Amino acid sequence: MRISDDRRRARLVAHQLDLGAGGPAPESTVEGVVDRLVALHATDAPSVYLSVLARVPGLRIEDVQAAMYDRRSLVRVLAMRRTLFVVPRDQVPVVHAGASAAVGRRLRARLLKELATLPTDPPVTDAAAFLEHAEEQVHDALAQHGPLTGAQLSAQAPVLRTAFLPTTTRSWDVRRSLTSPLLSLLSAEGRIVRGEPTGGWSSNRFLWRPVEDWLPGGVPALDEAEARVRLAHDWLEAFGPATVADLQWWTGWNLGQTRAALAALDVREVELDGLGAGVALRSSDLTPAPGSTAGHVALLPSLDPTAMGWKHRDWYLGPHREHLFDTAGNIGATVWWEGRIVGAWAVRPDGTPAVRLLEDVGTDGVAAVDAEARRITGLLDGGGVTASFPTPLYRELRG
Repeated sequence: MRISDDRRRARLVAHQLDLGAGGPAPESTVEGVVDRLVALHATDAPSVYLSVLARVPGLRIEDVQAAMYDRRSLVRVLAMRRTLFVVPRDQVPVVHAGASAAVGRRLRARLLKELATLPTDPPVTDAAAFLEHAEEQVHDALAQHGPLTGAQLSAQAPVLRTAFLPTTTRSWDVRRSLTSPLLSLLSAEGRIVRGEPTGGWSSNRFLWRPVEDWLPGGVPALDEAEARVRLAHDWLEAFGPATVADLQWWTGWNLGQTRAALAALDVREVELDGLGAGVALRSSDLTPAPGSTAGHVALLPSLDPTAMGWKHRDWYLGPHREHLFDTAGNIGATVWWEGRIVGAWAVRPDGTPAVRLLEDVGTDGVAAVDAEARRITGLLDGGGVTASFPTPLYRELRG
């Protein structure tokens, strides 16, 4: 079965972008948006909110906050590719076993190696015993005094102030404390969670909480191979048809793990324009309505899951990569027209939108983009939104 780029873009709009078009429905809730997309990129805190608001007119920042901190139906996890995501609470066991657990093992091995080989202040003589002691201090501090910021944890758990010392004269080789790598490790292992922000809704600084505040009893254990199958199914349902390389990139698995997960699913091979062989769930609807993308506009934030969903992106990105990505592969805020990227946007410090179109979308398209920019910025608190990984074009637009 041949799947054209036009058909892929139509499916993208129907399954990922136009979630509020049908009125009240499960996917038009905050939780429904996250479930439909499998996970939201959360490295940049504002992106979580903007990814939801872009897809369902009528939802507001307060709705996202209520889902995350009142109902606690959404959880921040360190998972695929050692990236921070927000996932539905009931999917945490799958994401943890399918991705986070392997990340945690790598982080633990690296931290133990650093403790054993790098100079520290004070000196560490037994890396394994020291790390176990540090973990206990963090657990006790959160149990007695939590929730706490990283700085507050360091005050209550003095072992976190242990520092790795520079071993070279290079500018990036500086004194650094144990706090950040240890908290990242415990997060990947599903033992602690980034909770409420310490500032406004767009703050990237959070309070740390025990995972039991979201999942009483902790993260249920699942077989890792079975969890990878379930995660591959969910991703294909949202992002397929796609290539094997797309799935491998998104999950951070090796090729053997990727192929094993696909072999356990009921998939069919398809031919993708310009890419050759791809796969899709046999149950997927691959025939979206003709013309379903006509006039559709979306303004997605930096690191949005749709913009970052595939390794091979030319079918929706076109020739605009150099304008929209930074050198580390992070995409900025993008303007979408009829299922493809046509420009960039930003929110200036005074709360007004700035848009740069990289293609001619016609008079109606320009008007639709402007209207959507006003709608999105009207939902914010009147201030600017700063991306953690700004592209050159983003900096220019934001001013």
